[in-house]
Amino acid sequence: MAMVGLFWIAGGDVYVGAKPSGQAPGIRLAPEGVVALGDGQAGLYPWEDVHGLTVVDVPVKTLKRQVGAVTDMALGTVMDLALTGPGPGLPGQAPSLLTVRIASTGGNRELSAYVAAAIGYSRTETDLSLALLSRLTEGAATMATTLAAMAEWGRTWEGGGSPRRAEREALLRGWVG
Repeated sequence: MAMVGLFWIAGGDVYVGAKPSGQAPGIRLAPEGVVALGDGQAGLYPWEDVHGLTVVDVPVKTLKRQVGAVTDMALGTVMDLALTGPGPGLPGQAPSLLTVRIASTGGNRELSAYVAAAIGYSRTETDLSLALLSRLTEGAATMATTLAAMAEWGRTWEGGGSPRRAEREALLRGWVG
């Protein structure tokens, strides 16, 4: 599994945001369409009906967000030790949610997925990811070749963890075309 921009790629599966677990909300980009996963938002939006995809509420990585994450982690560790002693502490905060807006012939819909980047996404990766989502709605051939390239990369990269920032940006640029 690897994070590349706003996408989580696991084997041949491509998700917007984090790959969901159990009934958690998630969004998978499949050859047949946009698949809404999780409690309260299950469904399929076929690509031929989708004419717009965008993401709002994207947490952009900033120095303030990075300092806040380190501060929260340190404070959480101190609180865990003070309240529970050594060992498993209190559960952490739930990750933030992304909102994916789908414009389709059947109307507009908003879906949710958890953010995969703990301290946010870089501005460049965010912009490239949004351009890639837009590209997926340009037509069946473009969508099929782009998703196939992403899935193939995921299958060959499997188990390698997320690539470094420069490589993630290069991958996104390649997929955007």
